[in-house]
Amino acid sequence: MTCYSATRYPALACLVLGALAATGFAPLDLWPLTLVAFAVWMKIVHEAPNLRAALWRGWVFGVGHFTVNNNWFQHAFDFQDAMPPVLGYFAAVGLALYLAVFPMLTGGVAWRIARRPGTPDTTFVLVFAGAWIATEWLRATLFTGYAWDPLSVVWLPAIGVARLSAWIGTYALSGVTIVAAGALLMLAVRRWTLPAIAIPALGLAALSALWTNAPPPAPGTPLVRVVQPDIGQEDRSETDGERVLSALEKLSGQGGATPRLVVWPEGVVRDYVEDGYPFYAYGWSSPLYLRRRMARLLGPEDILLIGGTALEFNARDQISGAANSVFALDAQARLRGRYDKAHLVPYGEYLPMPWLLKPLGLARLVPGDIDFTSGKGPANLTLPGFGSIGMQICYEIIFSGEVVDRAHRPRILFNPSNDAWFGKWGPPQHLAQARMRAIEEGLPILRATPTGISAIIAADGRLVATVPHETAGAIERPMPSALPPTLFSRVGNAMAAIVAALMLVTALGVRLRASAVALRRRQR
Repeated sequence: MTCYSATRYPALACLVLGALAATGFAPLDLWPLTLVAFAVWMKIVHEAPNLRAALWRGWVFGVGHFTVNNNWFQHAFDFQDAMPPVLGYFAAVGLALYLAVFPMLTGGVAWRIARRPGTPDTTFVLVFAGAWIATEWLRATLFTGYAWDPLSVVWLPAIGVARLSAWIGTYALSGVTIVAAGALLMLAVRRWTLPAIAIPALGLAALSALWTNAPPPAPGTPLVRVVQPDIGQEDRSETDGERVLSALEKLSGQGGATPRLVVWPEGVVRDYVEDGYPFYAYGWSSPLYLRRRMARLLGPEDILLIGGTALEFNARDQISGAANSVFALDAQARLRGRYDKAHLVPYGEYLPMPWLLKPLGLARLVPGDIDFTSGKGPANLTLPGFGSIGMQICYEIIFSGEVVDRAHRPRILFNPSNDAWFGKWGPPQHLAQARMRAIEEGLPILRATPTGISAIIAADGRLVATVPHETAGAIERPMPSALPPTLFSRVGNAMAAIVAALMLVTALGVRLRASAVALRRRQR
C-alpha cells in the first residue's frame, strides 16, 4: 500500500495493516511484517487531524488484526448442535469488534499525550509503547480477560528476544515490540537515536539464544510420556468411549524400571473415574474397572494424569455442578489427587447471563446442560517420585502471571488441552503461548491434546519434542529441568507497570530535553 493511498484512505489502510500484523503470529510467523505493519499504523495515527480520528484509526486496525488472528474461533461452532455453524463467522467478527477497543485506546492515548506537529518522534513511540502495555494487560483482565496472542508472542522464532519475558513478562515485552516497530518508523523519518539503541539491543537479545539454553536433565531423572490419540471432537461421542480408550492405551507404552509420568489430553475420557457418585450417574460404566484398566498400563512407580469431569451433587443426590478436572492415577488404581480448572472459558464452559442469552437461542459451546464450576486457582498435585506438578487446563495457560502457585513453586507444569475445537490456526497459537509461560516462569511444560499440537517444552521455551497436528503418536523423554525462579516469577505483572512507567518517564525526559534544545536555539 502506497503512502499516498494510506493518506487518502487512512481507515482502509489501518484495516489492511491490522490484518497484515496478524501474520506475525503462528502458524505463519512473519514477524518482520508485523513490525512494519505496526510502524506504518503508528504513523497514520500520528497524522490523524484530531482525537476522534486517531481513535477511529486504532479501532479499525484492531478489527483487521483480531479478525484474522482469531479466525479459528469460528471452527468451534462446527461442533455445536444448539447453534448453526454459520454463527461462528459472526462470533469471530463480533469478538474482533470488541477487542479492537484496546488498540483504539492505545492510539488515542498516544495521540492525545505525545503527538506534536511534524514527523513522529521518540516520545510518541515510547508513549505508544507504554499505552500498549496498559491496554494489553487490560484486555487480559477485563470481564475475566481474553489474553490470546499478546503481541510479544511474535518473537518466538527469534527466541532470544522472547526470553526477555523471563525478566519483564509478556505484556512488557509487547511494549518493547512496539518500540522495535517505532525504531523502524524513526529510520523512515530520519531520526536516528532510537534505532541506534533499540536495533542493536534486540539483535544482541536474539543472539543470546546461543548461550541461554536450559541445562539437560540430570541422570536418573524420571521420564515423561505425552500421548496424542488424534481423535477429533466429532469422533468423541458417548458411544465412542471404547475406541478412544483403546487408542490411548496403545500409545501409552509399558512401564519399566524408570518411573514415568504419563499424560493424556483433556476431553478424551468421558466416563467418570471417581467413586461415591449415585449409581445412576455411571450408567453401564464402573469407575473401579476403568481405573484398573488404565492402571494396567503403568509400571510400579508410574503415575497417569487423566483429563476428565468431576460431578457435584446436592443433598437429594441430584447433579448440582461439574468441574473440568485432572486426576492422578497410580499403578494400584488409586486416585492420588485431583485439580479442578479455575479460569473457565465464558461461552465455552459456562454461559454468562443465561437469563438473557438462553431465550435468544444461545448456548455454551461445550456439550451438556450443566455449567462447569471453577476451582480455587493455580494449584499443584504432589506425586510420589515426581514432586510437585503444577496444573493448567487448556485456556488457563494463556494468562501471564497466573499459572503458578507462587507460594509452592512446582517442578513442572502440565497443560492438557482440547485444541480439536480450534481449526488450523488455533493449535500452533496455543502452543506458542504455552512456550511463553515456560520462559516467564522458568518451568518446563507438558502439553497433551487430542489432535495436536502436543509437546514437551523446556524451561527456556524450546520445543524438546512434539507430536504434529492431526497425527497420532506419543513422545517420551527425561523430565526437563526447571530453571531457578526468574525475575518475572518473583515480581509478576508488576513488571508490566514498572516498564510502562519507565517508558513514560523516558518519553517525558526526551520531550523536555528536546524543548530545552529548541529554546536555546531560539535564544541564540
